Amino acid sequence: MIWGDRARAVFPLLPVLAVVALLMAPVDSASEGSGTAADAASGFLVVYCAVRLLRERLRPLSPTAAVIVGLPVVGICLSCVTSADPAASLPGVPRYLQIFVLVPLAVLLLVRTGRDFKVIAWSLIVLALGQGVIGVEQFLTGTGASYVGENVRAVGTFGASDVMGMATVVSYGLVVAVGLSLGAQARRGVTSPARRAALVCVGLLLVPLALSFSRGAWIATIAACGVQLALTGVRRAARVVTVLGALGVVLVLGLGVGSTLVQDRLSSITQVTDAPDRSVTDRYTMWAAAVQMWRSDPVSGVGLKEFPEYRDSNASLALSSGSDTAGAGQTFKKQALLSPHNMYLLVLGEQGVVGLVALLGSWVALLVMALRRLVQEGAAGRSTHCGVVAVGLLVWQMIDFAYADIGGPSTVLTSVVLGLVACWALTSPGDSLREGRG
Repeated sequence: MIWGDRARAVFPLLPVLAVVALLMAPVDSASEGSGTAADAASGFLVVYCAVRLLRERLRPLSPTAAVIVGLPVVGICLSCVTSADPAASLPGVPRYLQIFVLVPLAVLLLVRTGRDFKVIAWSLIVLALGQGVIGVEQFLTGTGASYVGENVRAVGTFGASDVMGMATVVSYGLVVAVGLSLGAQARRGVTSPARRAALVCVGLLLVPLALSFSRGAWIATIAACGVQLALTGVRRAARVVTVLGALGVVLVLGLGVGSTLVQDRLSSITQVTDAPDRSVTDRYTMWAAAVQMWRSDPVSGVGLKEFPEYRDSNASLALSSGSDTAGAGQTFKKQALLSPHNMYLLVLGEQGVVGLVALLGSWVALLVMALRRLVQEGAAGRSTHCGVVAVGLLVWQMIDFAYADIGGPSTVLTSVVLGLVACWALTSPGDSLREGRG
């Protein structure tokens, strides 16, 4: 009977879990630019939620929730309408709505309890572990993406054309694991099995994250976990930092897990202004091009999906023809630079000030409300696992978007993460989402 009740409770979450699970499917490099199985599942998730909402009269959105989650619609639609080529910009509308509005709303409407939240959170950890195992195996066997002339970069099933995919998935899993292990204090001297499992996952996921050689993911993860630690007490933060530091020393120096390559990659973070590599030079050049596009049309930008069209006319001669990709089952090819690899500048260039204020305003509002609820729940002595996870994920995403933008198969997972954040931030302290003490 108990198992039957649990199965019925999890059933409404299956469309969300399907989106997460399908991200384990190998990506066909030949189908670059087309939708994936996970994207199709996200479409089904939105339709399923709409039908369920109509048939069963699920809880309606509060006006505040509708405004905050729906705010990006303003910039998206305005940019398309005012674009010099609306027909070319139109395909960007459903993609932006999918990632920043529709899927997050569907997750918000389906995840109604703390138990629901944790089911989705643990699915992110399982996905991260699965991709991480593949990534570590790629490093050890030399079958990963090309990095400094060797096929050692861990990319999971995402392939060489999306080197940030595995790094993003593993980072999400790591931040979730840290949040679940740091939430509310357990009873004195007692550590729950779930918390112990989360701590183990933190240690395991550090390895594939290091082997992804993604500087942006490293920076965002360190910052997000630092915020999570600060939110749960200075003493605990000091203990956890000590343990993680020891783990890092053992893994990198003691066991030699990619020590030389990781050290070189870490050193390159401080060389982005003194002696930048080609990827950094290209990124700076595209950032400048995006700013120049904004200056030409500061209110609504040049239009959705129009960055590639206006790139060359706004970029300096320092921009290369593309980035080299190879390995992980893919032959060498030149990958075109179609975005500035900075979400804020991409939105600023394509959607103008209106689009950037709408999108960033939505995220800032979510962050403020998530922190406010976290304080309220903590003051009341309730479990804060979900809140620490939500704040960590949003902080990670907001920092990572300074080095990356939407694109690639892993992007759909961003929409699920934003939905989880909205679940915590936009539910009142009296709601059942506070449920759970483990």
